[in-house]
Amino acid sequence: MNEILITMGENAKKAETVLRNLSTGVKDSALLKAAEYLLQDEEKILAANAVDVEKGRENGMPESLVDRLRLNHSRILGMADGIRQVASLQDPVGEVLSMKKRPNGLVIGQKRVPLGVVGMIYEARPNVTSDAFALCFKTGNAVILKGGSDAIRSNIAIVAALRKALRDSDVPEDALQLIEDTSRQTTTDFMKCSGFIDVLIPRGGQGLIRSVVENSTVPVIETGTGNCHIFVDETADLDMAARIIMNAKTQRVGVCNACESLLIHEKVKDRFLPVLAQKLSDAHVEVRTDEEGCALMPEAVPAAEEDWGKEYLDYILSLKVVSSVDEAIAHINRYNTGHSEAIITENYSNAQRFLEEVDAAAVYVNASTRFTDGNEFGFGAEIGISTQKLHARGPMGLTALTTTKYIIYGNGQTRPD
Repeated sequence: MNEILITMGENAKKAETVLRNLSTGVKDSALLKAAEYLLQDEEKILAANAVDVEKGRENGMPESLVDRLRLNHSRILGMADGIRQVASLQDPVGEVLSMKKRPNGLVIGQKRVPLGVVGMIYEARPNVTSDAFALCFKTGNAVILKGGSDAIRSNIAIVAALRKALRDSDVPEDALQLIEDTSRQTTTDFMKCSGFIDVLIPRGGQGLIRSVVENSTVPVIETGTGNCHIFVDETADLDMAARIIMNAKTQRVGVCNACESLLIHEKVKDRFLPVLAQKLSDAHVEVRTDEEGCALMPEAVPAAEEDWGKEYLDYILSLKVVSSVDEAIAHINRYNTGHSEAIITENYSNAQRFLEEVDAAAVYVNASTRFTDGNEFGFGAEIGISTQKLHARGPMGLTALTTTKYIIYGNGQTRPD
């Protein structure tokens, strides 16, 4: 076992015993100080990030991923604001979910408690560092972070500011730890720390998530890739549909809630596709489509079977013409990743069928898939978007980082034979 990870795990366990009993006031005060220190250290953080961005470009990192890596004043402000929002939210720890009296006089209740020590493996998104810290700390969990090598300098600078805030709040600094060794072996070893880590959360591309799910001996909350669809049905407001599609696809192409695939009802294809083709062309989006789509979109290219299930994270979009809401739902349920799906429609029945029959963590009517986000959902931040069905699903905020335990009050009862 990696000696550094053993030490970090032991330190996290010690910190966790303190964190689980901290008052909400102490936690919120420390979080507000963390937001303040993040802004105070902005110059250091941006300098470190500039080196990461330069190295990323030297290593051929695509611009869509550079955008995820890059920090600026506005994004630092956003990170600090996310911490403040978490501080302002209701603390779920200690919430009593039920309390019932049994015929034998026992009073059995259930309340929320921290998970314990959370491990997180993620790629080149420095804002995840502060989000994960804030959510875990608010819920009384210690967290050990394993960021990607592309963002290591940024993460070190961010963690230094956050740990300083913990220290000055008389809270164990080891509530937050960063693994600075970026080697693959250390990442693999981290997945095996079942003696110290209570749950492991991967956040990144399909390869990373698959590797964690397949190799971890620690329970995993799987955050998924986003092959997100938008279906434009025959009753859709086409101007609204175009606005939503352009927002969902082009606002930020390198994020998991971006639209990757369109389904267009055959009754609106002749009116809609030439207009949409121009808008997508102006935004430099390549369209990969079926025969009907190619006939109406001169710059489009034929789609291959693999395009229907692909998360591009790039200026590429698949498009298929369908004949009914049934075909659209069947296509989505076959090729989606369980993330976010949307229908653009003025038909109530179609909207309700889509909401009920599409199997995904978030299903929209007449809105962009880009809203699948912890902050947009009112969680302050998110530790990831779960596409699995056990424990948590969708954007994971504070309650997703808790579990429950039963509390039982008696007055001398013993169990009879």
